[in-house]
Amino acid sequence: MSATEVAARTANGPRLVVLDDDPTGTQTVADVPVLTSWTVDDLRWALRQDSSAFFILTNTRSLSAEDAAARNREVVRALHVASAAEETSCVLASRGDSTLRGHFPLETDVLSETLAHLGAGAPDGVVMVPAYIEAGRLTVGSRHWMRTADGLLPVGESEFARDATFGYRNSMLPEWIEEKTGGRVPADQVLRVTLDDLRQGGPEHTARLLSSLSGGRTAVVDAVCDDDLRVLALAVALAEDNGTRLLYRAGPSFVRARAGQAARAPLVPAQLRQLRGDAAHGLIVVGSHVALTTRQLERLRDRDGIIEYELDVAVLLDEERRDAHIAEIATAAAHALDTADVVIRTSRTLVRGADAEGSLEISRRVSAALVETVRQVNAAKRPAFVVAKGGITSSDTATLGLQIRRAWARGTLLPGIVSLWEPVDGPAAGVPYIVFAGNVGGDDALADALELLRST
Repeated sequence: MSATEVAARTANGPRLVVLDDDPTGTQTVADVPVLTSWTVDDLRWALRQDSSAFFILTNTRSLSAEDAAARNREVVRALHVASAAEETSCVLASRGDSTLRGHFPLETDVLSETLAHLGAGAPDGVVMVPAYIEAGRLTVGSRHWMRTADGLLPVGESEFARDATFGYRNSMLPEWIEEKTGGRVPADQVLRVTLDDLRQGGPEHTARLLSSLSGGRTAVVDAVCDDDLRVLALAVALAEDNGTRLLYRAGPSFVRARAGQAARAPLVPAQLRQLRGDAAHGLIVVGSHVALTTRQLERLRDRDGIIEYELDVAVLLDEERRDAHIAEIATAAAHALDTADVVIRTSRTLVRGADAEGSLEISRRVSAALVETVRQVNAAKRPAFVVAKGGITSSDTATLGLQIRRAWARGTLLPGIVSLWEPVDGPAAGVPYIVFAGNVGGDDALADALELLRST
């Protein structure tokens, strides 16, 4: 089954609007609009573009539960006004992490409640599809796996399951849903769509399963390759045509399938040359603390032509010393861009709060300092490109450090995992922005991405 078939089937359907809880959801698509603001004017701009989908960067994974709920409500209310003005129907996907971190079920609950309140109709079902094919995040028999150097590992046994804010125990998705809903949704009440349903039953059979959803019941879907997701995309289109209202909680790969796009090869130097800024060297911003990012940073140091600066987290948390420390690093980094590519990173020791909310607050404060450093660097000297490593880091760098409101996700630097945005407004217009999740790629991926950018 081809992406062309899916695109033809869904061409006249509702626009897919992806509420992305961090910027990394764009890494499987190309030539798709991205908003970091959700005013009615911004949303109307996105709805007018020639694209079957667009992303709204809500960055809710970095927010408290209360603030995440408020932001989701705000986005849906503005979208309701914008879509009515443009006479365009929409279907919503809440894009979450493929390693299951994030505000679930809060976000899908709030979206459902807000749609009902606006008179748009509460969803009959919530379809959960966390697979991220390129990164090796696969679902088989309703169990979610991640590929590691030692083979496939159930996600509940990974470092991501021990996340200070969004940790969990279960790898079986129905049990994970029961865990995350505090028992409100029992595992045995979750509809399981298996590989057999997709591959042997096909779109019509799968559509009948999804059409059986009512009262906001949750379904979980297996996927190990793009063909599985394309069958699902056709199935949900059929179910929606039959009047079933669906809401999606998905990893990056389903978004591509639902938008009718095929996997594309990474951008090549000739394409990058048209996007690159005029400066000689670029800026790499590293905030992620996962072990993979630390290994990638170590490999990056082996490359020539790099100058590295550290923001000390302990100093950033000291209000009396914070501003001077940021200014010192930003000034030095801006000068260094004349002669080398510059890395600005936070110190690698992870500082935790007393509880999950405390840890999230520390993350926000550190990210704010990192972003302020980027803003000062860009104000003094615009880099040739900016690479942001880490989900919260890349979101805050885009919205606050570079003040991007509207952009196009143009494709990837590496197969399906590192998205390049072309900002169309603000002080970063003309500076390629590279969104690099903290938890993807091999040990050499960051260094490889830099070499590709240098090749232009």
